[in-house]
Amino acid sequence: MWMLVPVAFAGKLLSAFRKPLRSLWSGLVPWVLWLRATLWLPGGQSARPPQQPGRGEPQESRGDGGRGPDQPTTPTSVNYHFTRRCNYKCGFCFHTAKTSFVLPLGEAKRGLRLLQEAGMEKINFSGGEPFIHDRGKYLGQLVRFCKEELRLPSVSIVSNGSLIRERWFRTYGEYLDILAISCDSFDEQVNVLIGRGQGKKNHVENLRKLRTWCRDYRVAFKINSVINRFNVDEDMREQIKALNPVRWKVFQCLLIEGENSGEDALREAQQFIISDEEFEGFLDRHKEVSCLVPESNQKMKDSYLILDEYMRFLNCRNGRKDPSKSILDVGVEEAIKFSGFDEKMFLKRGGKYVWSKADLKLDW
Repeated sequence: MWMLVPVAFAGKLLSAFRKPLRSLWSGLVPWVLWLRATLWLPGGQSARPPQQPGRGEPQESRGDGGRGPDQPTTPTSVNYHFTRRCNYKCGFCFHTAKTSFVLPLGEAKRGLRLLQEAGMEKINFSGGEPFIHDRGKYLGQLVRFCKEELRLPSVSIVSNGSLIRERWFRTYGEYLDILAISCDSFDEQVNVLIGRGQGKKNHVENLRKLRTWCRDYRVAFKINSVINRFNVDEDMREQIKALNPVRWKVFQCLLIEGENSGEDALREAQQFIISDEEFEGFLDRHKEVSCLVPESNQKMKDSYLILDEYMRFLNCRNGRKDPSKSILDVGVEEAIKFSGFDEKMFLKRGGKYVWSKADLKLDW
């Protein structure tokens, strides 16, 4: 049958050309439309209905931040958890060492370029512990690539700080805007209880050393704290003021099925959970700290664009991390549809701020 289509079309086309020149176009139009319908040329409407996400698959994102229904989500700020491995054992960890996979450097760079082309302005590298892979060299090369070649306004890292050496700052510090160090307590015994202990190394003393290096190498310093059952009554005001970070992110401990909750989880964080009222009490105690940025469970859950080690967006809308397809396979615009990202909540929680050290105007 398909062999007859071009023959039939040729006959009709020849008939059209025999008409006077002034009627040539009117003669061609019906046959072009006929051919398009017959051969199903690109641009025709498919009769097949779009596939619906199956059970257990992530649903498309809903929070559009005021965009039109057909306008794709812009990945303004992305958190890339390129490794799940970590040298600490925090009991509430929400991104656990389920794999040891790390993308080849070239593939990671290709994905980052795709994100930049889609509108990414800020990249945050996290883990796991991002300095654990190749002693920080892999991370440093990505940081330099994002700042030097992609020209991103902001490049940041979240780390527990235990594996960072001054030589890393000497090599890569100029390309890094913000270093965020996780510190949940200024009582070393509490840190050990939580899982932030590593032999004789003192987590708090190391935090102060990193603060000095950030000042010396002109990297904005930030602290992240997870408020949980073991530190909710602590008063951190004086220590935070002395360290003077540009931001102190204070998170309410969050349960994620499959990560720190449920049968297949590597952690059991139920014992760390606090109520909303207890979290508000901690915030009220520290309200005089000007750099405090609070994030409750409600604000945190869907307001981050999270990429896993395969460069898949992770959708947390159902209380677990459901992955999209990788941006390396389907592109950013397609993958981000299933990220579960709530752009309105991202803006509401202050997700977009002055995040380039060139604009922070810090007194180094």
